[in-house]
Amino acid sequence: MREDGHLLAIRRADNGTWELPGGILELDETPEAGVTREVLEETGIHIEVDELTGVYKNMTRGIIALVFRCKPSGGTERTSSESTAVSWLTPEEVSERMSEAFAIRLLDALDGNGPHVRSHDGQHLIPVGSQLMPDVLVPGDA
Repeated sequence: MREDGHLLAIRRADNGTWELPGGILELDETPEAGVTREVLEETGIHIEVDELTGVYKNMTRGIIALVFRCKPSGGTERTSSESTAVSWLTPEEVSERMSEAFAIRLLDALDGNGPHVRSHDGQHLIPVGSQLMPDVLVPGDA
């Protein structure tokens, strides 16, 4: 996040959606080192990691994402093999361009009340206490 409140986002090369930069950690790297590497690879921006602001689980794919508030420390915006656009967005632009499941990650980082823990289905948040697939029976429930 820049001092003016703009948030770094990419348009993904594989599906054209707007999301925050990120990716999978290497086996031997810390979460902070991984986010620093991924942001640089995808955007050309060097960052300093500030704090964990949220934990987000994609319930349909079983993926857990850690989101950190970071501040830029250098570099120049550029695209990569993973991004077709790199932009600094206002919170309003984040809400307009991103699905709810990804926009909330950036908006949560702004509110200072984290870390947040949320679940989603890849597009939309899943309210706490609701079931993703209510027709699925657990063994023994008949």
